[in-house]
Formats: sequence, C-alpha cells, structure tokens
Amino acid sequence: MDATGDATGDLTVGELVDALPDGVVIADGEGRVTRVNAVVARWFGVPASALQGLPLAEVLVLQNTEGCDWVGYNAPYGGLRTRVGVPEQSWLLPDGQEVLTAARIVRDDGGAVVRVAVTLRSGRGRERLDRERSDLVATVAHELRSPLTGVKGFVQAMLNRWDVLTDEQKRLMLTTVNADADRLSRLITELLDVARIDTGRLSLHRRPCDAAELAGRVVCSVGAGTSRTVALDVEGAVAPVLADPDKFTQVLTNLVENGVRHGEGTVLVRLAPTADGGGVRITVDDEGRGIPEEIRRRVFTKFWHFGQAGGSGLGMYLVGGLVGAHGGTTEIGETADGGARVAVTWPAARDD
Repeated sequence: MDATGDATGDLTVGELVDALPDGVVIADGEGRVTRVNAVVARWFGVPASALQGLPLAEVLVLQNTEGCDWVGYNAPYGGLRTRVGVPEQSWLLPDGQEVLTAARIVRDDGGAVVRVAVTLRSGRGRERLDRERSDLVATVAHELRSPLTGVKGFVQAMLNRWDVLTDEQKRLMLTTVNADADRLSRLITELLDVARIDTGRLSLHRRPCDAAELAGRVVCSVGAGTSRTVALDVEGAVAPVLADPDKFTQVLTNLVENGVRHGEGTVLVRLAPTADGGGVRITVDDEGRGIPEEIRRRVFTKFWHFGQAGGSGLGMYLVGGLVGAHGGTTEIGETADGGARVAVTWPAARDD
C-alpha cells in the first residue's frame, strides 16, 4: 500500500488520515511533505493539495515563545542517527493558537531518515486543565484564608491579653479556634479525596454501619452551628449500610451543609429502606427555591456554585464520587413545595 490512497476497507488512506481528530503532517526523507490531513489544512488556512511537495519547514509554520521555528529547533533530519522521535512540545500557530506537537522519525537499517510524521493536537485541553488547576489554587487559598485568619487573630489576642481575659472569654476564643481548625482539617481531607477520586486511588474501609446513628450525629453537629432547623426522620426499620463510616459521615455532612448554605427553612434528613429492600434511601430536603432542572447535571462537577453562597465548590463533587465508590447512586429532584431534594441510595450490608 502506498501513501497516495490505496483502499483500506471502505476508506482510502487519505480518508482515514482526514478522519483523525489531530493534525498530521508526513514528510519524506528529503524533507518534502507527502501528506497533510484536513485538520492541518484548516488550521493553516491553505488547501491540503497546495501544501504537498513543499519543504517541511514551509508547512510547519510554528513558533515557540522564544521565536524559534519547529524544524530549526528540533532538526528532525539531523542529530544522532539513533533518534526516532520528538517528544510532545507546545507551539503556536500563526494566529496564536496553541498546539501540542510530537513527531516520529522513521529510519532505514543504516540510520538514514526515511520519513518524518508530525502530529498536532489542539492545546485547548491543556488550557482547560491549567484553568482547573488555577481554580483549585484560588479555591484553596480562599477557603484556607478565612479560618486561618480567625485562628491567628484569636491566638494572638490570647497571647497578648492572657492576664486580662476572663475564663469565659478564653473558652469562647478556644472554641472558635477549635471550630476553625476542624474546618481546615475538613477542607484538607476534601482536597485529598478529590485527588484520590480523580486518580482512582480512593481507599475505603467498608463495614456494616448504623445509618440512623451516623445521620443523627451529623444532624446534631450541623444543627449546633446554625440557627436553621435541621431535623432527622427515620422511616421504618433501616438496615445497616455497608460503608466507610468516615466517608458516609462526610457525604451526609456535605449534603446537610449544602442545604443550610443554599436553601431556606428547615433542612430535613429522611432515611427509609429502598423499595427492593437492598439498601437505604437518604433524602435531604430544604424549603428554598430548588435547583433548576437544566443545571442539575452540573451539580456534581468540581467547583460547582449556585447562587451567592460561598463554599469550595467541591462538596457535591465529593458526594457523587464517594457514593459511587460505595456502589450507590445520587440524584437531584425537588420537594412537593419546590425546594431542593438530593436523594442518595446506599447499599445495605449483607449478612455474609
């Protein structure tokens, strides 16, 4: 088969190359371009037929941040005769768009270059990744600054005025410092869990747990820190769930705090057996405006925010990831009065 278009199944080689999502430029051993695909032609604004036969340096009109051109910088036809490729690099198209390039250098038995194949991939994916990392850094900085400021302020006040502060004042300050330290610890735990979920390295220590007891602790803990009413309703005999108790508590805490932060009125946590008896259904309802149906799919994405309330934007992402890791499901709905409802099904612990 040659490179001019012999049939491969129902498609020619040219059609196969044009079907690729990345740009492709192939040059022969003399440095003349033998094929470019439609992606490259579109990026450079020149018909593919007009590029064939030109020197590779005239086709790959790319520059890096130092003003170097791709062929001059990488010298694919020079260097060691054992070199067979060029690793991925960032380059700029004439219009300023970033592309990521990589190359394969094909040599004959004597080491002479027979063919150079260069791929060009849009840099938008990396830009999106960089933007997510920047968002993460900004989120972490914002979330850490507030409790750290409180801790620093109260500790400094106690150090400077220890002799004149009453025991009640000292107790109040230490209680606040302890609460802020807990908040910092939770944020760090969330960040670590996000990284573990993203890399598939989340460790779970599952065992049978009393869902009603754990839910009761969460309701009391969150309720003590807000003027809003946080209530628990357990319907019927709820079977033990198979869960990592720390992660179960983390999921429910995030759901309840989300209801307090973004909703209104009473936040109601309800536990009930699933219809098939194979698990526990947990719903967290509030009396706010609810979550519009058109954005419900985005609720469990990283850095999701809705309304003016603060937060790291990681809580609901963790809910979806942790519940899924346990084999459960999550869904967004609404209450009869139009408030938000987040429903979680959690697998029950089996007798064996």
